Amino acid sequence: MAKDAKKVIDLLNEARARELTAILTYMAQHYELESDDYGKLAKVLKTTAIAEMKHAETLAERILFLGGTPVTKPEAEIKRGQKIAEKIATDIALEEGAVKMYNEAAIACAEALDHVSKALFEKLLADEDAHLDMFISIRDHIHQLGDNYLATLTGE
Repeated sequence: MAKDAKKVIDLLNEARARELTAILTYMAQHYELESDDYGKLAKVLKTTAIAEMKHAETLAERILFLGGTPVTKPEAEIKRGQKIAEKIATDIALEEGAVKMYNEAAIACAEALDHVSKALFEKLLADEDAHLDMFISIRDHIHQLGDNYLATLTGE
């Protein structure tokens, strides 16, 4: 395996570990919020986790194609028992980290002349940007409207 291929595989695996962290985080938050009767917000997190699962699978397929072995461990420990605003802050941090890393990875893939991996990172970047915008919007609504907004997220 060429040195550049190894670098790309390492970037893909770093991204996969980030996605695994996001999946586990969002699903844990989904369970906690569902249990606390915040069904609408729980559903948003479940849907986002499923999108991250698809990202993790796509990354694994590319890693395998390049001759690597996909990582199976998340990047970080999963935080549990946070208040809703803390959960959303955690989610924003995860998405900001992904956006930064995927931007850098797309550039590195272009330098390695791996345009397929570059395009993959750009596609993931667009999705993560949308997730980040969504979480920022939720955070802003919580800050501006407080319990009145949270009350709209119950049930379902």
